[in-house]
Amino acid sequence: MRGLLFLLAVILVGAAPAFADDSRDRGVAGPQAPVVRKSPAEARSETLDRLFARLHRESDGDQAKVIEQGIWKIWMTADSPTAEVLLQQGTRAMSDGAPEQSLTIFNRLTGAYPDFAEAWNKRATLYFLMKKYPESLADIEKVLDLEPRHFGALSGRGMIYQRQKNYAAALDAYRDALAVNPTMEAAKDAVKQLEKLERGI
Repeated sequence: MRGLLFLLAVILVGAAPAFADDSRDRGVAGPQAPVVRKSPAEARSETLDRLFARLHRESDGDQAKVIEQGIWKIWMTADSPTAEVLLQQGTRAMSDGAPEQSLTIFNRLTGAYPDFAEAWNKRATLYFLMKKYPESLADIEKVLDLEPRHFGALSGRGMIYQRQKNYAAALDAYRDALAVNPTMEAAKDAVKQLEKLERGI
């Protein structure tokens, strides 16, 4: 009797792989759900959401700067390596005091990769340095269409309005920037200064 039970156990154990193979052959779903791969853009968006949430909770100034740098790093990342190279080249030319060369590169970049928000932001910065404020504001609007939380663009809009002595609009822009990044010291200082002007002090 013990020999019969032992033989039955061997048969059942040996048959288990056959049953498993049969379920795969027939396309029967296993216990694990299929892994859904996110696109690079979706992954960046989710990471940005987490970083902005941390930025709003962070009370330590140094740590907030680290988080802010992480956000900038993501904004500088594109789906295309070519776009990133052009961004670096245009930024370098701008830093080297070659605005026309920089503008040529940024024109090419925004034309070829219109969904790359940081391309528009860098060209907006260049236009600001060239004192072409209407062109800079137009590019800032494009940045904010693509990335509404871009505190750099929001702060830049405040700087332009301040240069144009449109102080009410500048104050609104700086407040918008601080709403998404409450750690920006320069924006805080600008708000204090503009609020004094608003009160006539």
